[in-house]
Amino acid sequence: MDIKHLKILDSTAIWEINQDGLPGTGIVSVKEIEQLLGFSQISLGAFVEGKLIGFVICLPPETRYGSPNYRWFNEKYTNFLYVDRIAVAKEYQNREIGSKLYSEIIRIANNKSIPITAEVNLQPPNPGSIRFHERHGFARVGELKSGKKHVVMMLRK
Repeated sequence: MDIKHLKILDSTAIWEINQDGLPGTGIVSVKEIEQLLGFSQISLGAFVEGKLIGFVICLPPETRYGSPNYRWFNEKYTNFLYVDRIAVAKEYQNREIGSKLYSEIIRIANNKSIPITAEVNLQPPNPGSIRFHERHGFARVGELKSGKKHVVMMLRK
């Protein structure tokens, strides 16, 4: 497995993995994936024989991204790396691919002394993702309700 920076050409493969992860990953179009990649500071993909099998997309503060979850972090913190989404293709889950992607994000953030932020669904429930983030050193720092969604806000210092 190789971990490489994502490119716009990877957008359709990212979208397909994202779709498999619903509702935990949140609905987006291929065009919105392309916009996220444009906003991103760090976006990494896990590849096996050239095929994308997992990804993580991270944004710096103060982009034009309109997510209420992202805005919440912008209102509370000035310096952070926001994990907008992390997902692994279903057939590759439970093989520590997400952990390998996060290890690289954590290494980069530590080198820059930047905390990492993320949110995880409480409604609809996503207890596996909460456990995953807590295993990687994230702590709960708040909650946000927006429409039918309710998320826990998490920070890794």
